[in-house]
Amino acid sequence: MSKIAVVYWSGTGNTEAMADLVANAAQSAGATVDKMTSAEFNAADAANYDGFALGCPAMGAEQLEESEFEPMYQDLRGSLSGKPVGLFGSYGWGDGEWIRTWAEDAQAAGARLVADPVMANGAPDGDATDACNALGTALANA
Repeated sequence: MSKIAVVYWSGTGNTEAMADLVANAAQSAGATVDKMTSAEFNAADAANYDGFALGCPAMGAEQLEESEFEPMYQDLRGSLSGKPVGLFGSYGWGDGEWIRTWAEDAQAAGARLVADPVMANGAPDGDATDACNALGTALANA
């Protein structure tokens, strides 16, 4: 049985809704899941997890949230090598550059992405909901 950390930052609740979907799907697929915000997660605890679902919306000029999520991610980055990872987040503008850049960075750190990153334009709709469920299941089975 795998233990997954679902770590997210959400300003409007859209990315939090995605985190709930990912966490519930991973748990339904048999994983033990801890869901927490980036402010609640301590990268020193990374060794306690078999995999990670990381969620952050696009901010500013399509970048990760800078005050809480980005520092947490940078601390966690060194612990991602060889680990199954899923990325997700919402956006309201742009074309998803932030999540593509983030995926490239995570892979450069050695993360094993279990699925394509999941994006939702605003609140997760049917397609994004399905993709979040698939992401959680893939993490549980990785």
